[in-house]
Amino acid sequence: MKKREWLLLLSLLTVSNLAAQTTEQKVRDAFLITRMAEKFHVQPRPLDVQMSDALYRQLLESLDEERIFFLQEDINKLSAFRFKLADEIKNRQPAFLQLLMSIYKQRLSQADTITDNICKKPFNFYVKEKFTVSEDTSYATSIAGMHVKLYKFIKFLMLSTYRNIYEYSSPVKPPSKKMIDSLEPGIRKSANGTIKRLIKRILQSPQGIENIIGNIYCQDLASCYDPHTAYFPADVKASFESMLGNKPIAFGFSLEEDEDGRPEIGRLQPGSAAYQSGQINEGDKITSIKWGNKDAIDVSGAATKELNEILSESGGDKVTLAVKKADGTKRQVTLHKEKLEVADDDDNKVKGFLLKGAKTVGYISLPDFYQDWENNSGVNGCANDVGKEVIKLKKENMQGLIIDLRYNGGGSLTEAIELAGIFIDAGPVAQLKDRGTKMTTLKDVNRGTVYDGPLVILVNRGSASASELVAGTLQDYNRALIVGSPTFGKATGQVVLPLDTSINLQTYNGKAQAASYVKLTTFRLYRVNGTTAQKKGVIPNIIIPDPTEVSSQEGEANEKFALEPMIVDANKYYTPLPPIHLTDAQKAAKQGLDSSAYFRAIASYVQSSGTDVQKTDISLLIDDFLQQQAIRNEPPTIDDYPEKNNIFTVSNNAYEKRRIESNKDLKEANDELKEDLLNDPYIKISYRVAAALVK
Repeated sequence: MKKREWLLLLSLLTVSNLAAQTTEQKVRDAFLITRMAEKFHVQPRPLDVQMSDALYRQLLESLDEERIFFLQEDINKLSAFRFKLADEIKNRQPAFLQLLMSIYKQRLSQADTITDNICKKPFNFYVKEKFTVSEDTSYATSIAGMHVKLYKFIKFLMLSTYRNIYEYSSPVKPPSKKMIDSLEPGIRKSANGTIKRLIKRILQSPQGIENIIGNIYCQDLASCYDPHTAYFPADVKASFESMLGNKPIAFGFSLEEDEDGRPEIGRLQPGSAAYQSGQINEGDKITSIKWGNKDAIDVSGAATKELNEILSESGGDKVTLAVKKADGTKRQVTLHKEKLEVADDDDNKVKGFLLKGAKTVGYISLPDFYQDWENNSGVNGCANDVGKEVIKLKKENMQGLIIDLRYNGGGSLTEAIELAGIFIDAGPVAQLKDRGTKMTTLKDVNRGTVYDGPLVILVNRGSASASELVAGTLQDYNRALIVGSPTFGKATGQVVLPLDTSINLQTYNGKAQAASYVKLTTFRLYRVNGTTAQKKGVIPNIIIPDPTEVSSQEGEANEKFALEPMIVDANKYYTPLPPIHLTDAQKAAKQGLDSSAYFRAIASYVQSSGTDVQKTDISLLIDDFLQQQAIRNEPPTIDDYPEKNNIFTVSNNAYEKRRIESNKDLKEANDELKEDLLNDPYIKISYRVAAALVK
């Protein structure tokens, strides 16, 4: 054999050995995940045929949600393991994982070639074709069938782009055939890029396809225990921890990827422009970027790397982002690039305003429960910062207070306890229970309160975890009125552990290094009255209709494998304050809702969206497609129903006025935020409620 042939053979053997080692590691990790869950999870599922079936279904959805890659013959082969995966995991066998990797790699390569061939020719949008429900919900029976399905899927993506052009054109009018034909090459290229990015991210990943599929296998296994248990390779763990982190970012947010690989807003840097705007939250999707007075750039199809490069453009000191919320609502946010020195400027992390009308009501937005991760002293945590802001507002003769926790997905449990303690005297705040029999009481140990006046907590479906602890505690103590829509419904807690069954939870310091980790749900949270926010959320005292109500699929109750709620005894040391009289507050809220065209539109939208929409065949004839999509039930936006605010004005406290008066950029950003607060209909209702509580 020639030297060149020997080298090629050696190379192939090396690749094969590396793939085998990767598969062996993932098989081992899967085994350890089940052992760790069995030992530490608050309510571990048995590793049985039901678990096998759940994992099998989850894997197919993760790898091919649109059913465009696998063929039916592949499913027939894989289904032999459908109810045997538990045995594979228990015995650390790689047969299923090896078969899955082999088939998936082959189909992705074929789909890559087919996509290129399809996109070589222009699409005709004037021929009668349909993407049927049957095609959408089944696997192709042959390579020819895969070609047809990919063709229709790409055509659907392109038509969706035309729909957006039609929807946002001014004046609104259907695109002409001339426009359609002129835009077709660019839109075809974009659709092709979307499919190929999906494929290339796996096929050409530096990690190797075996590693990626192995990670998905382990992650889906972990998620079968509950929605918040997760598998973390070392690099993913580092990324997860960086979300809590330290690095300042010019506009104040990081970019992460959702489960589909699309970029979304990650952690907000406390004190930054993004954080102080109160308009951006974790999970938001950026759809366009506009620098200064230039035209907006559509980035709805951009990958995370490309989006980061655009946001890092030099000379871009002011940016207007169009963001899409988790509930589908859209918002324009203008940010100014700042040099972040948050660690040296404690007063800049939480920002309060005064709403001055018939009564003077303070307002504080808290998008995230951040913590002093360096020393855990609480000095630089959000509770301490909110407390300092409350003191500033009290000096301005504040008569009532609104804390805005909308879209606040949680964070530090310790900070949530501390924040609740600002408004109640020392005592139990919540209850925690692990898989043992003993209940742990979470307490506010500091006597006294920072503020004991009328208090309103504003929430919505995006308020979760730590936000729910605060809202639930203050509601149970009759200390605050909760206003808004029901919250997310997450009342569990997690801890990140190395995949090591010898770990002792009581003594583990969180610093062990390992190749892989698991984030395990190890305890449940209960309210001091013995109930839980799990699945049902915190139900506000005063309901305000909100588009997030329609997005109930975003709540815990609609998460796969969510733990069922349980009720325990109320804490025996919990003594609520006298009930808050709701009559005046309810009357004030109703008055505001009845007089608002926006809330009438929202109520109509929520009512009309209450039933599940059944899947139907989709016409791929452009006129039919645009007509079908034009009747989509989109949530009303605040901009659609502008209302003149004659209830209150918005002003800064004296300290903040001095801080911004000499800084043009700060003043401009501050003025924009004040304008947003002035026109926010939810804050208007909250103001009415808070003012009604003032005696």
